[in-house]
Amino acid sequence: MKTRIVAICLAAMLCVPLAAQNRRKDYVEYIRKYDQMAVDQMKRYGIPASITLAQGLLESGAGKSNLARRSNNHFGIKCGSGWRGRSVRHDDDAPNECFRAYRSPADSYEDHSKFLVNGRRYAFLFDLKPTDYKGWAKGLKKAGYATNPSYASLLIQIIEDYDLYKYDTQGRRRKDADEKTFTHQMYLANGLPYVVVRPGDTFLTIAREFGLRARKVVSYNDVQKDYPLMPGEVVYLSRKNKEYKGDKLYHTVKDGDSMHSISQTYGIRLKDLYRLNNMEYEYVPSVGDRIWLK
Repeated sequence: MKTRIVAICLAAMLCVPLAAQNRRKDYVEYIRKYDQMAVDQMKRYGIPASITLAQGLLESGAGKSNLARRSNNHFGIKCGSGWRGRSVRHDDDAPNECFRAYRSPADSYEDHSKFLVNGRRYAFLFDLKPTDYKGWAKGLKKAGYATNPSYASLLIQIIEDYDLYKYDTQGRRRKDADEKTFTHQMYLANGLPYVVVRPGDTFLTIAREFGLRARKVVSYNDVQKDYPLMPGEVVYLSRKNKEYKGDKLYHTVKDGDSMHSISQTYGIRLKDLYRLNNMEYEYVPSVGDRIWLK
């Protein structure tokens, strides 16, 4: 009896070391290399870091796939009709398919976040709790991110085998894991993340909350650093687009509109809004004017 108890105890003691020994060395190295990058993306866009890391591991073969090594594409993202950057050809579901190519892994991580944020079919995922990695994994499969029928279970297995879920609570201000990561609610306009200003907010406080530099947030919103924020205003957390990606072609100016307020409403860089309308910076819109958005 004692011998049996000792054997059981020894087996229990060996479980954790064995699990650690069974972990793939290349996976562990990949996680160490890119975990902070995944956390930074989570803070900016609200995508669980565990999901980003698991997708990076799975899609890139821990950074060893041809796409990852030659083109810095860690997420298997294909070109698509809207891609204007570098590309490479690679056999996947069909021969010689077009895949996006990046200057660095960081660019790949950033584009992966924007790919999910801008994709309408992924919009429902951002309603999930930030710690619901299982919901995200199943949602990615449902939305068609990959054709592998086991895609969701593979992501979940990687997350749990390598304890990636621990990264989903980094930078949180409260202990309750079910609460939102940030004190501001994040919204989307033109596929871009933004928050609504509350009393007492400054560019510095908003930037700190989302792990960004204040000067970057100022530049994203086409204002000067001493610009006084007013409650109800929109503050973008990433660089605005060159044009509107929705169905609307133009905006009809209403009382109180300005070129800056229109650019904030539609998530278009102010200089590009002027360019789209062949206007000088001195132009002041009048009620009834049409301001083209693309």
